[in-house]
Amino acid sequence: MRKVDIGILRAECIKFDFIGDFMLDGNVVSSKNHVSIGEGLLSYNGRRYRALRFEPQSADCSFVLHDVVIGVGFHWQRKEKQIFKGELVLIIEDGEVRAINRLFVEDYLVSVISSEMSATSSLEFLKAHTIISRSWLYAQLDRSEKVVNQQLGYENGDEVVRWYAREDHKNFDFCADDHCQRYQGITRALNPNVSRAVEATRDVVLKYDGKVCDARFSKCCGGVTERFSACWEDVDYDYLQAFRDCEAAAELPLLTTEEGAREWIEATPNSYCSTNDKEVLSQILNGYDRETNDFYRWKVVYTQAELSSLVAERSGIDFGTIEELQPLERGASGRIVKLKIAGTKTTRVVGKELEIRRWLSTSHLYSSAFVVDKVVDSSGEVQFVLKGAGWGHGVGLCQIGAAMMGERGCSCGQILSFYYPGAILEAVAVG
Repeated sequence: MRKVDIGILRAECIKFDFIGDFMLDGNVVSSKNHVSIGEGLLSYNGRRYRALRFEPQSADCSFVLHDVVIGVGFHWQRKEKQIFKGELVLIIEDGEVRAINRLFVEDYLVSVISSEMSATSSLEFLKAHTIISRSWLYAQLDRSEKVVNQQLGYENGDEVVRWYAREDHKNFDFCADDHCQRYQGITRALNPNVSRAVEATRDVVLKYDGKVCDARFSKCCGGVTERFSACWEDVDYDYLQAFRDCEAAAELPLLTTEEGAREWIEATPNSYCSTNDKEVLSQILNGYDRETNDFYRWKVVYTQAELSSLVAERSGIDFGTIEELQPLERGASGRIVKLKIAGTKTTRVVGKELEIRRWLSTSHLYSSAFVVDKVVDSSGEVQFVLKGAGWGHGVGLCQIGAAMMGERGCSCGQILSFYYPGAILEAVAVG
């Protein structure tokens, strides 16, 4: 069975506890431990190491990591204690201690499905999400080239266009946060339906033209899914298309124009992901995800001073006083691909989807599917009002929409064929 290395935590000193017997260099180790850096080596129990590998002696063994940061860069960022199965590997990375969890792919997926959502939704939805999570994982592992610690895109004077590779880790395969797939060990893996979903779909992936699909997904598409090229490099895949997220075969509206995008975003069209059912949402979203309200349609208001200060801090560019936010290019879902920011000192064009969201929020704007109004309030203060749609990049499966499909009785196959048209299910050979 194939194993993966998951980067969990990096800090000056890492504290951890063992539940059950773990061995290091042929010796059983004590239950409570910490590792720090000393003289360029890992300092542990009075000895120094270049690296440490703690191996569990039975399937029941687990380890606890303290102060794991979750939601990195988002408004729900916090620290918590998490429990993990598998091996604990500690190395030195950029002058700090890095904790890595090495475990089997199928065990990893049980945690991912539990960590990405509350995992109490329908079994068919959980099976569908298991398959796309497994597909995404194998698609990244099987890439012939790997981008390491690099922002992709270009910068040519007046334009800053960036996107981010999700496989850019040099010392492990995937990180444990939203940058890759949420992974929080067995901390939230409490629902037996998750294990059933993983076992029922063991080794099954989505394939298109003989290749494992890069099966992207986001929290809420806002009613229309997006094409790959709007968010990452300028390529598209037939199985990642733009279409209405609804039961009827509704026509895709023209959202690449400002008029079309505004009409769509200011309306509340019926979609799978347009639910306000708190009971259903509680089945899909973890507690901290429910701190995000109004994800289908949302509004953010900045004063001119707030916006100018925010963009300067997030971009590293002194625009002076920002006078205009002008969308120059939109994707098929209405998400802005290129945005012109005009200030009293300079003007820049920023893209793509995620970089726009980074520049316009202290964490990440919900999505780049928004329209801009510059207004003057009753006190004479200038404000920028951003009215938007969706939560995330919108490419591939819409988690809220797919969960609603499951609640309405759709099968795993129906959910996957809806969000990844033309893709087929096939078992992968694993070593």
